[in-house]
Amino acid sequence: MNRFFPAAPITLHLGSTPYDVTHRALVMGILNRTHDSFFAPAATFDLDNFLARAQQLVDEGADLLDVGGVKAGPGEEVTESEELDRVVPAIELLRERFDVPVSVDTWRASVAEASFAVGACVGNDISGFADPRYLEVAARAGASVVATHIRLAPRVADPDPHYDNVTERVVEFLTLRRQRALTAGISPERVILDAGLDLGKSAAQSLQLLRDSARIAELGPLLLSASNKTFLGVMFDLDVLNRREPSLVAAALGIAGGCRVLRVHDVRGTVRVRDALSRVMEVA
Repeated sequence: MNRFFPAAPITLHLGSTPYDVTHRALVMGILNRTHDSFFAPAATFDLDNFLARAQQLVDEGADLLDVGGVKAGPGEEVTESEELDRVVPAIELLRERFDVPVSVDTWRASVAEASFAVGACVGNDISGFADPRYLEVAARAGASVVATHIRLAPRVADPDPHYDNVTERVVEFLTLRRQRALTAGISPERVILDAGLDLGKSAAQSLQLLRDSARIAELGPLLLSASNKTFLGVMFDLDVLNRREPSLVAAALGIAGGCRVLRVHDVRGTVRVRDALSRVMEVA
């Protein structure tokens, strides 16, 4: 038996479509409508630029698109109203133009609800469902959710995080969040987990979680968000615009460790890595 492949099939449901991710990870293209993203700030804030970038990502093979209106880390204040203005019209335009699932990257239930109403089918919540209405809103819409580990909260600096065992603490947190989603009425095929690299973790802790992807993936389908992140910059002494190759290596390691959704900036490169690794694993 090929050690890279799980013993049982893995299926994810995004909207009305089931995806067999047993042997093939999905590539999620990042689309930020923010002024202060850590990578290429404001490059896709303008709607024309946003749609042009979306077209590029789809042409490069993105399986789904992830739309965010607020930077995860500390930065400019973005009110609920402003976040709604940034993401809801953008999602509506994506659904009119492209036949790929759309995810909304938000921790606000109100923004998720409005996004689901115009066609988003995934709620990507880096807060670990801190908003008590989030799961209720997602369940009512029939949406999938991403449960992410974070030590404190979005937008809150966490420069010196401590864990007795970072992987086991993340596993405990995600186990509880997964059960909360199931209890709220979201089916197992619609619950995705994310270890939250860089979110309240040092570079060494993020690297450990990447290495331990197989342990975390035992809980359920795992999303990897490592693209261009700080821990890669620390490891290789690279600024944010020069982390392409380490990001692709991280994607390959993640796939081998059981990650089945890859949230990335470089869709073309990641698709090539994903497909090449799939071919290698098939014949191994």
